[in-house]
Amino acid sequence: MTAATESEIAVFETDDATAVPETDGETAVPEVGDVTTAPEVGDVTTVPEVREMTTVPEVGGAATAPEEGGEPRRPALKVRWPFAIAPVRVFAPVFVFVLVMSAWSIASHLLIAPESRFLLPPPEAVVSKGLLDAATRAEILQALGATVQIALVGLVIAIVLGVAFAVIMSQARWAEYSLYPYAVILQTIPVLAVVPLFGFWFGYEFGSRVIVCVMVSLFPVITNTLFGLKSVQASEHDLFTLHGANRWQRLLKLQLPAALPAMISGFKISAGMAVIGSIVADFFFRQGDPGIGRMIDVYRQRLATEELLTSLLLSSLVGLILFWIFDFLAGRVDRAHGKRAGR
Repeated sequence: MTAATESEIAVFETDDATAVPETDGETAVPEVGDVTTAPEVGDVTTVPEVREMTTVPEVGGAATAPEEGGEPRRPALKVRWPFAIAPVRVFAPVFVFVLVMSAWSIASHLLIAPESRFLLPPPEAVVSKGLLDAATRAEILQALGATVQIALVGLVIAIVLGVAFAVIMSQARWAEYSLYPYAVILQTIPVLAVVPLFGFWFGYEFGSRVIVCVMVSLFPVITNTLFGLKSVQASEHDLFTLHGANRWQRLLKLQLPAALPAMISGFKISAGMAVIGSIVADFFFRQGDPGIGRMIDVYRQRLATEELLTSLLLSSLVGLILFWIFDFLAGRVDRAHGKRAGR
């Protein structure tokens, strides 16, 4: 071979070796490259729609994503009830009150003849003569103050005695078997039958009225407190026994805290009964400051129905206020027990 021929052969072989067209076609793997570029996946990873989903217009109050070719949409504002109490607990009693007042007014104006309307005067007449008249209002409020004083003193004494008797009965079975039957008998005695006896024994003034209030309101305190003291679980008693707690530690740190909800339920019942006992005592014990019971009897004799109804409604309001006070305490105690149970 000549030198020119050998150089041409060398160049030809070098070109074939270096430009590997077919090998490039195999290693580039164009089809796989098409998959890895993933143009459609890139479209998915862009998050325009996710942003629309993650916006929370109702909570933050921000504008939602604008629509195509439109203005941003503002969410509808929600009006929230500003008080802690549920709205139904406010509006339901108000609705019933309006309904009762309407029925009362209709019955007085339409069902009763004008000459007999003193038997059931309309609500506006009761308010006008019983509350708006200064002399009548002062007379009723003074008598109501004396009745409330007697009721509160009697209620406090009933609470102290009732809790003490319940504690004694909870500590010994023989004490419960000895005292509880007499508590039941005390509840079943007709109050109107023993009120004259209290007048003979203790006089007709403040002390006798308080005794009547205590007698009427004692039993609910005893029964509810005793139930609460005996409702402690056996496992809790076992835990105190394991730590070597004595009787007083068990009573003060276990039984009394556990009995508080039941005790306050008894106090709520006794509060209203103390007001009733004070009014009943006023009917019989006419010495000392006149109570609302005596004024009710006076208005009955005068046929002053407006003043009579005003006295009854204000007496009921006193019992209702006492009930609300103990109901508020019961709610606080229940929340405290719930927090302890959640720990």
